[in-house]
Amino acid sequence: MATDIKDTAHAVEAAAVMRLLPGRPRLLALGEPTHGEDALLDLRNELFRQLVEQEGYRTIAIESDCMMGLVVDDYVTSGTGTLDEVVVRGISHGWGTSAANRELVRWMRAYNVRADDDGRPASERLRFAGFDGPLEMTHAASPRQALTALHGYLAAQVDADLLPCTADTLDHLLGADDRWTDPAAMMDPSRSTGRSTEAGRLRLLADDLVALLDAQTPHLIAATSWDDWDRARLYGRTALGLLRYHYWMADTSPARMTRLLGVRDQMMAHNLLAVAARGPALVHAHNSHLQREQSTMRMGGMPLEWWSAGALVSAQLGEEYAFVATVLGTIRHRGVDTPPPDTVEGLLYALPEDRCVIDAPRLATALGDTRPVPRVSAWFGYAAFDPAHLADSDGIVFVKDVPQGP
Repeated sequence: MATDIKDTAHAVEAAAVMRLLPGRPRLLALGEPTHGEDALLDLRNELFRQLVEQEGYRTIAIESDCMMGLVVDDYVTSGTGTLDEVVVRGISHGWGTSAANRELVRWMRAYNVRADDDGRPASERLRFAGFDGPLEMTHAASPRQALTALHGYLAAQVDADLLPCTADTLDHLLGADDRWTDPAAMMDPSRSTGRSTEAGRLRLLADDLVALLDAQTPHLIAATSWDDWDRARLYGRTALGLLRYHYWMADTSPARMTRLLGVRDQMMAHNLLAVAARGPALVHAHNSHLQREQSTMRMGGMPLEWWSAGALVSAQLGEEYAFVATVLGTIRHRGVDTPPPDTVEGLLYALPEDRCVIDAPRLATALGDTRPVPRVSAWFGYAAFDPAHLADSDGIVFVKDVPQGP
């Protein structure tokens, strides 16, 4: 058995990952079981460089605010701004301070600027995308930025009579942004403005604006560019998603949290499908967002289940979506010590490699009826791998020991 398991392990490199798959996927999703460890982000960066140089990938999408990500994409493609300000303004959840994220953005910009002054052709340039909604654990953003940007794009290109409202009407209905971002609303539905009369009108207007964008597609692409039109579609998706999210923040039913979790992953899925339309991309986020199965968690003693972004995207893309989970042995500075030998992590920890790529379906076959038991993490921030999902992953990247960062 030990020999069979060892035979499933390969060096951590893009070529080894690609050999596990039936073909080059449009979205190659690399999950992580915890956030904030630069060692895992360094590994992500290494794999992305190899995918760019060897497999023709041109985009990376990470679990970060999709609107903020436009700041990074502008820097990577055209040099707008400075590296230091861009990573802080353009990467959400506080992850702009990560040295690994900074290095990713620096390398992407350097790749796009060749030795000559002209830079790479647009078709060869690397692109950056955040695919999370403008959401944090404590609050959701106001829909103002997305709605006004969409309205402004349309107002500059179509007859005013076709617009469902004026910019002043939007401004009046949106009101002060702190109405939308009140942290108390996350735990107290009565503090949310999501079901106010103004919010209801905004949902209808947002729908009309998106419908107008779709109806005017040939004219808009010809008058602006495909990229400008695609960015306007992002504004529309984000505005509708945020208004939907705020609506469910005001809900008082037992399904409230399930709805909120589901809406977030639905926003992620819509953004990933848009990224896939550009061409092959590496996607990086928590395993729970990228897996093909339902995501689960307990909150206030209640079990919650919802379809992950990966499950939603996989249902549409089929084999053009691939998922590789990252699994860890130890994070000793977080209290996550040597895994029990009867867990997936424990079986892989016994291998001699410090890190390796595992053929997950082949490992499941090698184990036969001897199923590993779930690992119980000593730290809430590490989500242990569920052995029931072993055969549903295309592969596993195993890292034996995560060192403490500087």
